[in-house]
Amino acid sequence: MKTTRFITVVESSRADSPALPRRNGWWSRLNVSLVWGLAMLVQGGCQPAGPNGTGADAAAGQYLATSEPEGALPVGQARQESRSGQALTIFGYIGGSKAPFVDSAAVFTIVDTSVPYCSEVEGCPTPWDYCCHQDDVKTNIATVKFVDGDGKLLTTDARRLFHLKELNLVVVQGVAERDNVGNLTLLAKQLFIKR
Repeated sequence: MKTTRFITVVESSRADSPALPRRNGWWSRLNVSLVWGLAMLVQGGCQPAGPNGTGADAAAGQYLATSEPEGALPVGQARQESRSGQALTIFGYIGGSKAPFVDSAAVFTIVDTSVPYCSEVEGCPTPWDYCCHQDDVKTNIATVKFVDGDGKLLTTDARRLFHLKELNLVVVQGVAERDNVGNLTLLAKQLFIKR
């Protein structure tokens, strides 16, 4: 509708202007075509693109579960019971630090739901950092890394790829990777966003 008004204004200005000769036919059609083309270009530029502008929504789809996986363990229990190479499903809140996401990769940390996060009502600007319960977080946190079929890390920020944010409750399936000090990393293949 705005485009129509714009075309009308352009045509009226040309018709009322004594300095420009009035041209009918191809010149008017060219003006209308240019205006429409510009309007479509601008409109297309305002549409939300995929998270990285290249159809990442489609790529993310292969990692997003359509229903909640069964048998998910709380993060704390998974840290106690899992071993490297084991298929594992865990759940928790995205958080554990002020910056739980890695900017250039599909990596984030999740915290066991039994650990209370700080309250915004209490004046905490970053409740996902669990600053009130950092001692509890140490044994109730896991790193989630999304990998492709070849085991290579996805290099798109998980916030953009999966439309995630801090304190989302997620269920993640993958393969456990343990280090010698007991840290748990999940090489993730599936994600279900509970909220």
